Formats: sequence, C-alpha cells, structure tokens
Amino acid sequence: MKKTETEKILVVDDEEAILDLIETELEFEGYDVVTAQNGEEAIEKARAFVPDLMILDIMLPKKNGYDVCKEVLSFLDIPIILLTAKSDIIDKVLGLELGADDYLTKPFDNRELLARIKAHLRRSKKRTGEVIKTDRIIKNGPLTIIPHERKVTVNNQEVHLTPKEFDLLYLLADNIEQVFQRETLLERIWGYDYFGDTRTVDMHVQRIRKKIDTPTQKFIHTVFGVGYKMRRI
Repeated sequence: MKKTETEKILVVDDEEAILDLIETELEFEGYDVVTAQNGEEAIEKARAFVPDLMILDIMLPKKNGYDVCKEVLSFLDIPIILLTAKSDIIDKVLGLELGADDYLTKPFDNRELLARIKAHLRRSKKRTGEVIKTDRIIKNGPLTIIPHERKVTVNNQEVHLTPKEFDLLYLLADNIEQVFQRETLLERIWGYDYFGDTRTVDMHVQRIRKKIDTPTQKFIHTVFGVGYKMRRI
C-alpha cells in the first residue's frame, strides 16, 4: 500500500549492493529515496535533498559516519539510524553520543529496518510542536533560551546544541525545579518506542552540562535515584 504523503530518506553506504537493496525496499514502501556512497557526498545531498530521515553507515570513505552525523545534525533536525558491521558497544555509544537516534548492526533484517524507520518518522512528526509549546524566551541567571530560534546563550555567548540537546534543555528549563525521571525524559524527547535506554539521557545531560555550565553556575541538578531538574539560579 503506497503512502499518501511522500517522506524523504537519504541512504548512505559505500557498498552498492546494500544501497540498491535498501533503496528498492524503501521505494516499494513509497518513500522518496536518495543515496550517497561517501561522507562528503552525504553531507552535500543532506543539504540539497533535506531528508526527513537518514540511514548512515559508519565506515565510509572521505569522511566517516560519525563526522557526517555530527555535521548533518548541525543544520538538520532529523532522525539518524546508524548502520555498521561492528558490534562493539563503544561504537554504538559513540554514535548515540553524537546525536544519532538508533543503531543497527549488519547484517540486519529489512523488516526491522522498516519498522524502525516508521517508528522514528512517526515520533519525529509527533514531537514537532509538543516539546516547545511557546515562543516565550526563558531566562535563568546567565542562561537564555529563545525557542523560536532554537538558540541558547550563556553570558550572551551562543552555545551550539544538537536538536535533542536543545529539546532536553528546553523541557527542563520550561519546568524549572520540576524533577523528571529518566524514563519520562526518554519518552518525552525520544518517544515511547525509542530503542535505546536511559543511559542516553545521562549522556545528553553530561554533554549539555559541558556546554552551558560556568565555573560558578551549575544549571541541571541530578536528583539521585530519580532523574534531573533545572535549578533556579
């Protein structure tokens, strides 16, 4: 059954056989598909094609998948599913730390890939406008969040956050002093059917802290055994 609304997917892999297989499967499902075979081409096509989701191999010529993931997320807020022949947990963690949404190890079942694509696209649509409820500018001490620009500054210096780092920070700041369980944050930011675990929340909080904390101001407080909250400065 063809989709009534065409969603765009960029597939990046240096193995032509895998590209052809995924492209054929996705086009049969009704997706608009563009492919790339190296990291530099992937970034160029991401800018031109503006996909709704990216399937990205880690081991790529010219620029590896980690670098591609990091660069693409600097200008696009889209789900990224990493593909790799490696099964090492370090590779998985590194990908998630860089902002990827999911991870599949080759060889994989096409039905599982399709299920994950549909879940991430559904969640991406659902969360649009849900986390950010207003254009109200939030100020907490030296921290300023401008939702409609997705901009964060500390002491008037802009801080670059990945899309999910921004959503997580905004949720905490918009509910200042409210304690959120890790499971709640995972559901609110990543979605109820996210395939990861609560360590993802911890890793994102750690990265946000490195970017926004000052020597004298610590914004996100750990409530041991529960989760996190934004402290009023």
